[in-house]
Amino acid sequence: MKRNERYLDVAIAAAKEAGRIQKAHLGRLYRVEYKGEINPVSEVDKLCESAINKIILDAFPDHDVLTEESVFKGRGSSFKWVIDPIDGTTNYIHGFQFFCVSIGLEIDGEMVLGVVYDPLFDELFQAEVGKGAFLNGNQISVSRTKDLDRSFLTTGFPYDVREHADYYLRFFRQFMTRSVAIRRPGSAALDLCYVAAGRFDGYWELKIHSWDVAAGSLLVTEAGGRVTDFQNRPCSIYSEEIIASNGLIHEEMVQVIQAVVSSDPSP
Repeated sequence: MKRNERYLDVAIAAAKEAGRIQKAHLGRLYRVEYKGEINPVSEVDKLCESAINKIILDAFPDHDVLTEESVFKGRGSSFKWVIDPIDGTTNYIHGFQFFCVSIGLEIDGEMVLGVVYDPLFDELFQAEVGKGAFLNGNQISVSRTKDLDRSFLTTGFPYDVREHADYYLRFFRQFMTRSVAIRRPGSAALDLCYVAAGRFDGYWELKIHSWDVAAGSLLVTEAGGRVTDFQNRPCSIYSEEIIASNGLIHEEMVQVIQAVVSSDPSP
């Protein structure tokens, strides 16, 4: 087995094990803590994180692992796994069935692999750089919607939304008047996968984290889409803002966002 194939196999195994844990505990009583006023973490997040870490580090003990629920203790490896054990924790703890596992691999600063697993629908999204994007083994591609006015969009709100609600809603209002509809399902990783699969035409979000977008952003680009920051520059997973689209409506999305930013600087 080629080494890069082993990376994918391990990522899939880890994602499916975490998905199994999510399904097994869904709807049960468990402890929930809060990292912020509206930013919950459950003991299931921690169970999933532990299972993923074990599978990856058993296979690659010298690699670095960055996860949402633990302080990063990098050892300077060229290999960094970027993981969200449950993307959509708020959904999960309320039984709202839109959540997933997200696992990305960065080598020398470049995202080379992404796996997102939705355990309830048994949908496995995967991508490797230069090899395309796939859903349950079938290649996927972004939509062909050419006009923002005919687009179906998705977004999310940051955890400080209570403090800056008016500012975030300015973006929402502008896109609401320039699209067919907007959804806010609550999982950035799945939002990006849905753009990659052509279910959504575009997605934007502020104050996003690397583990939310590491795998999904690669899926979008490998499916033929485009991912940038709000200034239309190539998007780093660490940039904390993202626009992802089918590429055809991207310039229009940037224009809408820049109009808001120029009239009201970020809080």
